[in-house]
Amino acid sequence: LLGASLNVNMDSVTEIFLKLLFLLSVHNGHTAVAANKYNCDDQLVSALPQSSFSSSSELSSSHSPGFARLNRREGAGGWSPLVSNKYQWLQIDLGERTEITAVATQGGYGSSDWVTSYLLMFSDSGQNWKQYRQEESIWAFSGNTNADSVIYYKLQHSIKARFLRFVPLDWNPNGRIGMRIEVYGCTYRSEVVGFDGKSCLIYTFNQKLMSALKDVISLKFKTMQSDGILLHREGQNGDHITLELSKGKLSLLINLGDTKTHPSNAQINITLGSLLDDQHWHSVLIEHFNNQVNFTVDKHTHHFHAKGDFNYLDLDYELSFGGIPVPGKSRTLSRRNFHGCFENIYYNGVNIIDLARRH
Repeated sequence: LLGASLNVNMDSVTEIFLKLLFLLSVHNGHTAVAANKYNCDDQLVSALPQSSFSSSSELSSSHSPGFARLNRREGAGGWSPLVSNKYQWLQIDLGERTEITAVATQGGYGSSDWVTSYLLMFSDSGQNWKQYRQEESIWAFSGNTNADSVIYYKLQHSIKARFLRFVPLDWNPNGRIGMRIEVYGCTYRSEVVGFDGKSCLIYTFNQKLMSALKDVISLKFKTMQSDGILLHREGQNGDHITLELSKGKLSLLINLGDTKTHPSNAQINITLGSLLDDQHWHSVLIEHFNNQVNFTVDKHTHHFHAKGDFNYLDLDYELSFGGIPVPGKSRTLSRRNFHGCFENIYYNGVNIIDLARRH
């Protein structure tokens, strides 16, 4: 695209835009090189201070959660709760939002205390918890069969969280709950922007650039509000795509605009997800190629073909995140702006939040 566009006689505005696009492509090139060397399996627990560990209870001061470090023998050689039952937990605070890729467990050193199965919970706040799931089902990790062997699990999909909680389900019937743990991962780098329900982030397209053959929009969001506009994209003739959170569900609305030109199938509405206002991060991916659309929410994808002339939609004017700049363009929407956080907004590979910061 750059090579083709640079051969055209351009005005100064287009020239400036292409220079910015070139800088972005150079920046993204460095990111791609770094990605080839991506290593996210650092030990995260061993260097944490004692204050980063907590638990539901402790058998004694020598069984406190601060002794629950893998392969360590201090204190009684691990964490054990006051009572061994299914209401106990061991928690770590990683200090910041972190990408977690693997976990490992041991029993208490030189004892008959070990956990044979457990659940893994994670949280950004330490109060609102979510359970690790694999293949969309509750996932119980198989634990230890003795006190000192290490059981290591590479997570099928990484967790992004600050707090991690191990919840024992079963343990050695001839002993009690006993745990030493390690967590593996790396610092999670992201761009986050907050919306107050009265604002939106607007990206206006350069009209002289050719439309991309494929459009890809991706982001993560977190909110406590059940309603709000996540994104709205439209052209000058009224064609538009709107992504709206309504009663905790996401609806993708495609409107062909001029009903005289498109008397039938003028509107498509696809709904995915539920209870998405739970203050946890949820991912969204919208891919549009000609009249083929893929709409994905938290790994659930709806594939469909838009009827009519969707591949000729005039959408090259404006893209807004968090609300509709001029309310009332679509009567079917709640028109309530988004109140919450967006993370890592990308449009065709362009980091929108980073672009907004630098502009």
